[in-house]
Amino acid sequence: MARPGTLDSFGTILSGLSKRLGLESRLVELRLQHQWREIVGEPMASHTWPSNIRFKKLYLTVRNSVWLQQLIFLKPALLTKLQADTGPELVTDIVGRVGELPNDREEPPVDLTPDIRSVQSESAWTEVVTHTTTIQDPSLRERFREVISRYPAQVPPRRAKGPSRAP
Repeated sequence: MARPGTLDSFGTILSGLSKRLGLESRLVELRLQHQWREIVGEPMASHTWPSNIRFKKLYLTVRNSVWLQQLIFLKPALLTKLQADTGPELVTDIVGRVGELPNDREEPPVDLTPDIRSVQSESAWTEVVTHTTTIQDPSLRERFREVISRYPAQVPPRRAKGPSRAP
């Protein structure tokens, strides 16, 4: 716990909040869905999809029974790889079931937002990086950096306080 008068970084607060609200497995689930091709490779990614995580089990939707059988053989290696990526306590088992794979699994669109660093001064960027270093998920960390760095540009200037000039 932080000493009185010290500030916690945004990443520490976010990490603690996600654990308390039980969102940690959902965040891992979304990250797995986003990075599935990079994690398992093209052959398996084109025939499987990580549908959800419940009670520390990753449920994979598999295209057909042939790939379900293949998953049984690949399960120990895949589980080891996932635990190295997500941590050993979040996914302890993998369950496959035959089903329809989602159609919207194409590559994500290219991000057309400008580079965050070019918008800010070096000291402001250093402060943003300092507050987000403890966020473990790289894509979530970059998204928060983007949101935090754009905040000053979105806040309207405050009006000076003084007597009202209403008629």
